[in-house]
Amino acid sequence: MILVLSPSKTLDTQSWPLATHSQPDMLDEATLLVKALKKYNVAKLQTLMDISEKLAALNVQRYKDFSTPFTRDNAKQALLMFKGDVYEGMDVAHYSKDDFAYAQQHLRILSGLYGLLRPLDLIQPYRLEMGTRLPIGKSKDLYQFWGTRISEALDASMAKHKTKLLINLASEEYFKVIQPAALKAPILTVVFKENQKGTLKIIGLFAKRARGLMADYIIRNRIDKVQDIKDFSVEGYGFAAKLSSEDQYVFIR
Repeated sequence: MILVLSPSKTLDTQSWPLATHSQPDMLDEATLLVKALKKYNVAKLQTLMDISEKLAALNVQRYKDFSTPFTRDNAKQALLMFKGDVYEGMDVAHYSKDDFAYAQQHLRILSGLYGLLRPLDLIQPYRLEMGTRLPIGKSKDLYQFWGTRISEALDASMAKHKTKLLINLASEEYFKVIQPAALKAPILTVVFKENQKGTLKIIGLFAKRARGLMADYIIRNRIDKVQDIKDFSVEGYGFAAKLSSEDQYVFIR
């Protein structure tokens, strides 16, 4: 069983004492993307990514500074680098060695630049949303660039697991890069809704945090049976059986 998350725009580049790390499997592809991005000046990157001039300047510099090999001196583990709403729901500061080991086996982070990341893969700071229309060779955007590579990598990892299941905790933008036809395992999408005066709504900020809470719950409790996910009740959420199906679990707060 593998769960997938989206990355975050907010990054924490400060050093971390955790020494255990791994290298991204798709670093060659990332290097190719960076080579293309290095050709963009601040104005062009601002237009490409629809970001502020300040952010564009920051990322122009990041791509200029990008260098391999990745070490703990110039990079940081992905799970410790990402610090957005999703990752606020994951208390990694209190993870044990076994927690990190379980996460390394069962959690994957989708990335516009790095393709597919394990939690302990070293990465250098970047910004490249999966929906960015960055032309690379014959590919008009990142979805075409990554093609089936990410799906095939997920399938290869799941082949080693007892429970063959992909749990979707990613945003729509990122999960679009997954091609179900390339997977031999079923997909379970987890949805979080808020009950506001009798009306159920998906509220982005809350849903992002809830995805992190669910990932944290699965990791800490070593969940390996899909039915055990239904017991998730963190921060007031509860499983809504009547609204759920075999391929979509709905939790309401």
